[in-house]
Amino acid sequence: MGGAPTGSESMREDATATHPPVEQFHSAVYGTVFGRRMEAVHRLRAGDALILVPDPPGTDNPAVWVHAAGGDVVGHLPFAVSGWLVPWMLRGGRCRARVQRVEADDVASWKRVIVHLTLAAI
Repeated sequence: MGGAPTGSESMREDATATHPPVEQFHSAVYGTVFGRRMEAVHRLRAGDALILVPDPPGTDNPAVWVHAAGGDVVGHLPFAVSGWLVPWMLRGGRCRARVQRVEADDVASWKRVIVHLTLAAI
């Protein structure tokens, strides 16, 4: 007992220092109305797997970009989430994402696509 944590205990403490201690959460996807992103949104169905891509190190206001399975950009996670998720992913953290729901076009764009995210330890 005592002393510096080692192994997975150390990694777990380091990871929780930079993001909330959650394993799963839901988030809206922002920026879905730009370019041809709505075409990708219209193809999404609940349960579809998504690809998450963090901006590279050194980016001002880094985002986690959400891509459909074929690679089309859907949008990005909110900056409040990306602020802790980008550095965590760049250090090796993994995050799975699936479409939770897609609302109709008459719903505000920032509430239209909701994703379920599952974090895996570093």
